[in-house]
Amino acid sequence: MAASKNIITPVETSNSPWSGRFSEPVSALVQRYTASVGFDRRLADYDIQGSLAHAQMLSAVGIINVDDLAAIRHGLGQIREEIRNGEFVWRTELEDVHLNIEKRLTALIGDAGKRLHTARSRNDQVATDIRLYLRDSIDGILSLIHRMQHALLDLAGKHTNTVMPGFTHLQVAQPVVFGHHLMAYFEMLKRDAERLTDCRKRVNQLPLGAAALAGTSYPISREMVAKQLEFDSVCENSLDAVSDRDFAIEFCAAAALIMTHLSRLSEELILWMSPSFGFIELADRFCTGSSIMPQKKNPDVPELVRGKTGRVNGHLVALLTLMKAQPLAYNKDNQEDKEPLFDTVDTLTDTLRIYADMLTGIRVNPLTMREAAMRGYATATDLADYLTKKGLPFREAHEAVAQAVRFAAESGRDLSALALPELQKFSPLIDAEVFCVLTLEGSIDSRDHIGGTAPEQTRAAISRAREWIDSRETR
Repeated sequence: MAASKNIITPVETSNSPWSGRFSEPVSALVQRYTASVGFDRRLADYDIQGSLAHAQMLSAVGIINVDDLAAIRHGLGQIREEIRNGEFVWRTELEDVHLNIEKRLTALIGDAGKRLHTARSRNDQVATDIRLYLRDSIDGILSLIHRMQHALLDLAGKHTNTVMPGFTHLQVAQPVVFGHHLMAYFEMLKRDAERLTDCRKRVNQLPLGAAALAGTSYPISREMVAKQLEFDSVCENSLDAVSDRDFAIEFCAAAALIMTHLSRLSEELILWMSPSFGFIELADRFCTGSSIMPQKKNPDVPELVRGKTGRVNGHLVALLTLMKAQPLAYNKDNQEDKEPLFDTVDTLTDTLRIYADMLTGIRVNPLTMREAAMRGYATATDLADYLTKKGLPFREAHEAVAQAVRFAAESGRDLSALALPELQKFSPLIDAEVFCVLTLEGSIDSRDHIGGTAPEQTRAAISRAREWIDSRETR
């Protein structure tokens, strides 16, 4: 029965705290149109956190007395429990999460509840709530990125000797090991984590105390509130403090990049899983079938990740567009910042969580990968390098090998299947040692430098990556 109290019902009358200025109540339609409580109620716990810190400061500087502080603490504690238990009644006519909580607090504790809003505005209040929410969200997302990175490293570690074709233009280019290919995505996620960590620094600044736009005449201590709420610093300019949404845009930009990276990996998983490639199999729990074709196993999760990337990109554009023509300071437009931000957090969180699990269920087909690497003359560059090392200018070596590839293709053979006399038609510098160069393993082993695909280098990269994650997780 308690859950039913969460239904939001508009009413025709208004008892808003600002209604004394107006000669008639806001219409029900306008209430619905302007209200944000349907989505900003997820900020309730952060609103209470901010209010508790604000009340503690008001008491410390003598603006409210200790009895008021005790009543506020008790009332907000009860409201927090009501919200968590689904017993709180959210009211549309009270517009937003802040006024809903304030109205309930006043009903519970009387005048002390009315004193809580001294020296603050909903403008600096909501800016503080969003920053608290986003700070927690970033911490959770960073943890999920590390979880996905662990899954990538575990999979890469099993395939430091598994040969596959490396592609450019989706054409076979040179052989690589599968572990090395996977480590490219680790590097992308590493940059993503660094971007989010840097973004968090700008999120973690306190707007509270800026009041509506100009600060307040009360003798407040913003530094005290910042310390209680574990902000690194306070926003230095009151106008900017209430109107800034750069931190939300920056987060959405970082999120769009993360989703773009995951979308690229999704595209590869989709390709690799198709019968045309046959490189991998995804676990059944991440796929669906067809209602008409019984043989189908569709990679729905990676496909949806591609689609949801467009959704997150759209939220970034929405926030940029929202802010592009706003004069200082706060404007009602800013209410539209929350739904794109919330959905970005939700989408990214769910995607990272499911991806970390999905990676653990990938089954690799090494033989199929190897066969694919043999089909595209993947060692042609190695032959060109071989001739160059023997003194032939690279451009001449490139031309000689191109002719050799054409000859091999016309006879339906790989370069390694050509006889020595056949190869020597293209350059007299070729000798019997060339067949070591033309093997897949010979090609891969020769890339033995940092960042190269050699198995030893891939294992070293995995080791360094684990050290990097350990250093981040122990901070």
